[in-house]
Amino acid sequence: MGRAWEHPELEREFGRIDELLEEAAHVALCAHTSPDGDALGSVLGLAAAVRDRWPDKRVSCLLADDDAVPASFSYLPDAGSCVPGSSLEGDPDLFVCLDLSRPDRLGVAEPAMRRSRAVVVLDHHPSEGPFGDVSVVRPDAAAACVVVASYLVRWEGGITRDVARCLLCGIVCDTGRFQFQNTDAEALEAAAALVAAGADPAEVSLHVFQSDSVACLRLEGLALGRLELSCGGLVASSRVSLADLEACGATSEDAGGLVDAVRRAAGVEVALMLRELPDGRVRGNLRAKGEADVSRVARALGGGGHRAAAGFTCEGTLDEAHARVTALLADLLGRDGSDA
Repeated sequence: MGRAWEHPELEREFGRIDELLEEAAHVALCAHTSPDGDALGSVLGLAAAVRDRWPDKRVSCLLADDDAVPASFSYLPDAGSCVPGSSLEGDPDLFVCLDLSRPDRLGVAEPAMRRSRAVVVLDHHPSEGPFGDVSVVRPDAAAACVVVASYLVRWEGGITRDVARCLLCGIVCDTGRFQFQNTDAEALEAAAALVAAGADPAEVSLHVFQSDSVACLRLEGLALGRLELSCGGLVASSRVSLADLEACGATSEDAGGLVDAVRRAAGVEVALMLRELPDGRVRGNLRAKGEADVSRVARALGGGGHRAAAGFTCEGTLDEAHARVTALLADLLGRDGSDA
């Protein structure tokens, strides 16, 4: 009997991925825009394993944005090899999509995917319909890195120390340090196996959760000072503007994790964090503490995600975005949108 994180029932699909990798001279890998630990961990982890097994192949790690890898994930092995998808030259033989199940979330890398001879998807987001030549999408998996680990464990020596370091980062991040509702036996068993392979949980904690800049901490204080309750006290929300970022000496990247600070408020079911983007749009992040499916709200605004963690980008001002999201959350929770 296999371990919880090994999936022999997927052997047919995994075998087809093996064949496509074997045949490809140039493999490109990419995750979604605004990449988090699971996105980057799955890309870099699988890329490292492919390079180890086939040293002569060209392996390109792509970013779906024109931005650099977020600083908190720059410690991951070969993170410096990631380049914007828009800069990729040539047509890949195989394009691997990780931590996304919609091609439009590839951002600037989507044209490279369209030019590729074959496409593989490894993901855990709910999907409206599969795309690609081989698609392994497991919404029951805690992280895309769990899916990648269950694929690589089949290879002899497939999970090296560097591979394990990348994959553990993704699992730790997407389970909220094993505190979120998606933490299950599979995630814990996979994490234990990765630690046994040489990954260090303290390394993830140090770089991702204990290395905030002073500017980031000031921004968090500002955001918490603006915390407001709505929907009868079931929703806690806050917002930061570009002027706030400038005043704190912070970047948009620094605001990415603020939703988890808002989520700490006792008694709330949903946390909402809004931040103004340089292009005038608003980025929103949602977290649920109970049974509310916040991905429904994110999808209504053109975004996506999971039941307990989702995000979106929309047009309008911070006030307009807050009004729209609060109305959708009121419907979701069966409450009116008034303040607590």
